[in-house]
Amino acid sequence: MTRKIIIDTDPGQDDAVAILLALASPELDVLGITAVAGNVPLPLTELNTRKICELAGRPDMLVFAGCAAPLKRKLVTAEYVHGRTGLDGPDLPEPTMPLQDKHAVDFIIDTLRAEPAGSVTLCPLGPLTNIATALNRAPDIAERVCQIVLMGGAYFEVGNVTPAAEFNIYVDPEAADIVMKSGIPIVIMPLDVTHKALTTGPRVEAFRAIGSAVGTAVAEFTDFFERFDMAKYGSEGAPLHDPCVIAYLLAPELFTGRTINVEIETASELTLGMTVADWWGVTDRAANALFIGDLDADGFYKLLTQRLARL
Repeated sequence: MTRKIIIDTDPGQDDAVAILLALASPELDVLGITAVAGNVPLPLTELNTRKICELAGRPDMLVFAGCAAPLKRKLVTAEYVHGRTGLDGPDLPEPTMPLQDKHAVDFIIDTLRAEPAGSVTLCPLGPLTNIATALNRAPDIAERVCQIVLMGGAYFEVGNVTPAAEFNIYVDPEAADIVMKSGIPIVIMPLDVTHKALTTGPRVEAFRAIGSAVGTAVAEFTDFFERFDMAKYGSEGAPLHDPCVIAYLLAPELFTGRTINVEIETASELTLGMTVADWWGVTDRAANALFIGDLDADGFYKLLTQRLARL
């Protein structure tokens, strides 16, 4: 049984690995990939998405450009992590595959209306602007979504862009707030779990040992963005955040978490974009998300390496 998904993304080296993992996995039917501004501006995220599809040997994949700025705020980007292009590391050729004419938000709405209700899972790997815009424009689609599995937020690990906020949520907190209040079943991959999915020397060498263009590129992606996180956290490697979303769809048994209430701070200057996760159940607010807290890192990297070897 294949699972239909739409990947919403702002590549980003770890986004690239997530997309490659999805395209390497026959259980997943990727209906299209929508780009959003985030790690780098939209012209680069849509370009990078097409580069990754071509690296995977999938120039047939439908790629759509979406929102170029958050709902109410100026765009904050992360070239300091991902490099000037967003995909620094390997030198990937310019893509020849086309960008689709349709806006990403229209693609999301039209696809959810056309596919059987409850059959499409949304997989946001960046700021939630495209998803929130679709929900605002077409409220009827909320009950048609099977699930949203997203990378964003943090609770015990608090913030990576401010002391309180994780980057994806911070870039567009209003969009995240809309998604959290949508009533759609949500699974969140916060920094609490992704910071346990660390690259190590042997794990990166396993990618390189695949011996393919994909394996080499993934090793070079991790070589590049590892430096920033290792210097920042003093860790032995860097977290592969976004592939956790796709790995969860393939092997949910690798992950553990709690179904809790998660709210987004949108008003405070001090804690803007904070993911207020009621991990200990101290409020009476209704649970709205499965908040993942741990993973089997060895199992995660084994899955990743095996799948990438297929491309």
